[in-house]
Amino acid sequence: MSDYTNFEVGEKFPLPIKNQGDGALFQVDANGIMFILQLSRADIIAVEAFRTGKMELALYEENGCLFLLYQIDGIFKDGWGDAPLVLPLLDAKQLPTEKSLKDPTIHLYFVDTRLQILLAQRDVALNDEFHNVIKRHVNAHETAPLTADETIRRIHAIWGARTTAAMRKNAAAVLEIPLNIPKAPPSMKKNLH
Repeated sequence: MSDYTNFEVGEKFPLPIKNQGDGALFQVDANGIMFILQLSRADIIAVEAFRTGKMELALYEENGCLFLLYQIDGIFKDGWGDAPLVLPLLDAKQLPTEKSLKDPTIHLYFVDTRLQILLAQRDVALNDEFHNVIKRHVNAHETAPLTADETIRRIHAIWGARTTAAMRKNAAAVLEIPLNIPKAPPSMKKNLH
């Protein structure tokens, strides 16, 4: 993660988000690998589900496009969401670096779209397969970059031909994130008895 970007829960989200609607953004840039979930209505249950709950992420590749598929218990009742990676929309200074690609971590951010406030964050270690798919895709883009218009045209064609469930069945990599409820400190346990 970049040294100059400060992510603090309860503060304004420090990265620019072009699309202010509800949805998700998958980004690989100079700050690392990120998944940003934006919702205009979020309660404490959704915040805790994002911060500590069970999730499953998957990567789907087709025709030079990469999608992050996500399923989050406690926020979405069923089904999968998807977020395409659109590297051509990044400014040159935002593009992934060798250093940012080496970090095998995905940074998860939950943002209130109305206030642009960071509600929750979580860092998750990537398995090798998941990390390698991302690195391979970024390297392929550097070798033979697509324009933003061509990338968006291909993404829309894939959306028109495949459901998110069908993408998940043919995922190139899967990452299961278990429920992670922090343990109470020993001093707090004593006070409970």
